[in-house]
Amino acid sequence: MQDLKIGLIQTQQFWEDKKANLAHFESEFLSKIEPGAIDLVLLPEMFNTSFSMNVEQLAEQMSGDTISWLTYWANKLNCQIGGSLIISENKKFYNRFVIVSKNGIETSYDKRHLFRMANEHQQFSSGQNRVVHTIKGWPILLQVCYDLRFPVFSRNRYLDAQKEYEAVIYVANWPEKRAFIWKNLIQARAIENQAYAIGLNRVGEDGNGITYSGDSMLVDPWGNIDTEFPASAQCFKIVTLKRSVMESIKTAFPAYLDADISSISI
Repeated sequence: MQDLKIGLIQTQQFWEDKKANLAHFESEFLSKIEPGAIDLVLLPEMFNTSFSMNVEQLAEQMSGDTISWLTYWANKLNCQIGGSLIISENKKFYNRFVIVSKNGIETSYDKRHLFRMANEHQQFSSGQNRVVHTIKGWPILLQVCYDLRFPVFSRNRYLDAQKEYEAVIYVANWPEKRAFIWKNLIQARAIENQAYAIGLNRVGEDGNGITYSGDSMLVDPWGNIDTEFPASAQCFKIVTLKRSVMESIKTAFPAYLDADISSISI
């Protein structure tokens, strides 16, 4: 397992406007990244539309334009790139976290916990699988926004003499009025799972008048905030998941070895 460099894009989003969103990511962020400089670029939840329930109009197939756009940029930057978008499949709609490389789709995760306060559960189908994606030897659990509130679903497990994952990623459209909860739960997930936790959120105001303050962050497995983004500001940061930090907690404080045996029923 080598150190892993991840680029996080905290930005505004344009309401239900795919062309504007993709053009914004290109001009303000992706075009400024040096090819080969990072291993993974992350975009927020529903990065090409904002958090809309207008699924009939906005959904795409996995062979659609946005996946092609992701693949183009993964190839251009020589890295993997991911975020969530609205996907239509078998007459159902999913809030799907997709990770793409120059070779195409590497993996995908369908959001399990749908935000009923915005009627997401009425428009989307819930995911049925946990997904751990491995990149450069790092097993990473993929999660989306509201999943953050449900610790059982993200609980790390000790499998085959090793932890199931070493990092967890939450891409989100998490409102500013619940920023305190956002920040504290990301730290909690890192601490209880003895893993890096990444929370990537948007800023600005959406088409429903909801404001977002970003507050994206990287928390290390000890619970320390390694990198914190300024509130309500568009910015790009490269964070590093360090092998030495993971080794230190495994040696000095391997609490995961005493964890309760549990299973998740989906």
